[in-house]
Amino acid sequence: MRAVFVNACRLLLAAAFIFSGFVKAVDPTGTQIKILDYAEAMGLAGLVPDFMAMMAAMLLAAAEFTIGTAMLFAIRRKLMSTMAFAAMAVFTPFTLWIAVADPVSDCGCFGDAVKLTNWQTFWKNIVLLGAAFAVWRRPHAIVRLIGKSNQWIVMNYTVVFILLVSGFSLYYLPPFDFRPYHVGANIRQGMEMPPGESGPQFETTFVMEKNGERKEFTLDNYPDSTWTFVDSKTVKTAEGYTPPIHDFSIVTRDGGEDITDRVLDEKEFTFLLVAPHLEKADDSRLDMINAVHEYATENNIPFYCLTASGEKGMRRWQALTGAEYPFCITDPTTLQTMIRSNPGLMLIKDGTVAGKWSCNDLPDESSMGEILDDIKQGDTIEQTTTRKVIYIILWYILPLIVLTVADRLWAWTKWLKRKKKSNKIKILKQKKMRKKIVAGNWKMNMNLQDGIALAKELNDTLTANKPNCGVVICTPFIHLASIAQFLNQDVIGLGAENCADKEKGAYTGEVSAEMVKSTGAQYVILGHSERRGYYGETPEILKEKVLLALKNGLKVIFCIGESLEEREADKQNEVVKAELEGSVFNLTAEEFKNIVIAYEPIWAIGTGKTATAEQAEEIHAFIRSVVADKYGKEVADDTTILYGGSCKASNAPELFAKPDIDGGLIGGASLKAADFKGIIDAFN
Repeated sequence: MRAVFVNACRLLLAAAFIFSGFVKAVDPTGTQIKILDYAEAMGLAGLVPDFMAMMAAMLLAAAEFTIGTAMLFAIRRKLMSTMAFAAMAVFTPFTLWIAVADPVSDCGCFGDAVKLTNWQTFWKNIVLLGAAFAVWRRPHAIVRLIGKSNQWIVMNYTVVFILLVSGFSLYYLPPFDFRPYHVGANIRQGMEMPPGESGPQFETTFVMEKNGERKEFTLDNYPDSTWTFVDSKTVKTAEGYTPPIHDFSIVTRDGGEDITDRVLDEKEFTFLLVAPHLEKADDSRLDMINAVHEYATENNIPFYCLTASGEKGMRRWQALTGAEYPFCITDPTTLQTMIRSNPGLMLIKDGTVAGKWSCNDLPDESSMGEILDDIKQGDTIEQTTTRKVIYIILWYILPLIVLTVADRLWAWTKWLKRKKKSNKIKILKQKKMRKKIVAGNWKMNMNLQDGIALAKELNDTLTANKPNCGVVICTPFIHLASIAQFLNQDVIGLGAENCADKEKGAYTGEVSAEMVKSTGAQYVILGHSERRGYYGETPEILKEKVLLALKNGLKVIFCIGESLEEREADKQNEVVKAELEGSVFNLTAEEFKNIVIAYEPIWAIGTGKTATAEQAEEIHAFIRSVVADKYGKEVADDTTILYGGSCKASNAPELFAKPDIDGGLIGGASLKAADFKGIIDAFN
């Protein structure tokens, strides 16, 4: 459920960031205007150049869209979740300030596509901040849609695509127009107040002064002319419905005549050249503008230039372009809302926006007639929008879908191959059983001559009749070097019964692991109950011995087991676990592969008592589970665990038949070749 929640948060963030970035990218000029509004609200008006605001608008759109896409595809999960959380951590307090201070009418987070109040924006960001926090805490719970090897393609393609969208929208016009002056919108209908609705109420207060005294007045008690005007302030006293178009008016330059109704009531076409600021207008397409004006004049189509510039700006434009069309005054905000181009061309028919063109995409004289004929025949905006959606699908969404499907098919193919290989390995592992061993512990028995004779006899017998298990004989120190010369160690391994816990030095009578290894030995017995009981070997001493033995390339037969009192108190599991933890569980999994465990119940060593096969199997299974808890099931399954405790040829077959008993550590029965061979044959 936690993973489901994190992925739900991830999809919410992806949708919000992608949508927010895209609507900003298709209208970079609108985002630029909003950034300049914020700059003015923070007292930075004039300090942020227009080109910097435009760059910030395009980069903001690209960043949001890219983060959203990366969240959707789970690309660079940790980095992108951190960036999303950081972005929301910055935006949320910022929108709280906007909601409280109300410096702008709306935050513009979704451009003109979705208008939210400032408080709605803040609560929306609270939700997104919570989602971003959940994803940031558990980024690796996000499910990938595409493999690592192809993620760079998605990221690069996304960045290039969104920057091209911004560039296209800036050079031409936004492909998706969410403003009330979009093609197909009826301006007069946009100005109407719905039945039953009333507009917002405002109250204006005037500050007046007379004889050094200042007082505030309203329109209802406005004073006589003896009072001097000082200031005024207007406050909204009641909310109300504001029509989408509430400030559209056209006033002629000469005479100040309001021709708004004349333009909107015109049943045929009217051209409006929209230039919010003629001083900043692009004059690189003057010939195209004049050509459209000439076409309008020849076909008796009204043509007006709408601007917010003053007389000086109009005269400059006339001198620069030779313009003969009439100029009209319109609110600058309205003009910027009408068309995202300075200048831009708008075509009106019966009060409805019939066409819009950027100054970089003006129709020529030859195509104008066809355009007007198409509009008369009803070429609608719905068809145009459908084409634009198809373009986005073909150029962006479809390639990513194809890439994702191909990537997932490739990943599925590789998974099948890995699964097939894993199954083969599993089958091979099942066939390859862990090593079975019968090890003899001679203890302090036999002189050198007798030991050599026994070793020779065993070597000859087992060379002639290869055993079905590993065989090891562990002899007193003085036998090792001599016996090593007579053993075929491919058949019989050689081991010592002990080694010192010191590497070298003034330790009279001790034999180091290095010395043992130098004799040709491969194994060493450590932790035998007799060493623990008679010579006080502690877990710490044994830990040092184990480390030195492994360092010198010896395999360790590590003995564990409980006393009779501990068995009767049902503490055997606790005892053997503590002995393992005390001396060998400090090893790495790789080092532990060189450990052979020998379970020897102390109460059954040399006493003639033997644990039943069921008792032995039960504790062997427990020992294997303890190893699995520490190193994992695979290591536990490969670990050889021997039984030692009055094991004889008579009971060996029953003991060795148990699944967790992998052989025996044999004491007295290993001192006679026939007895030892009888135990070894239990594996036959």
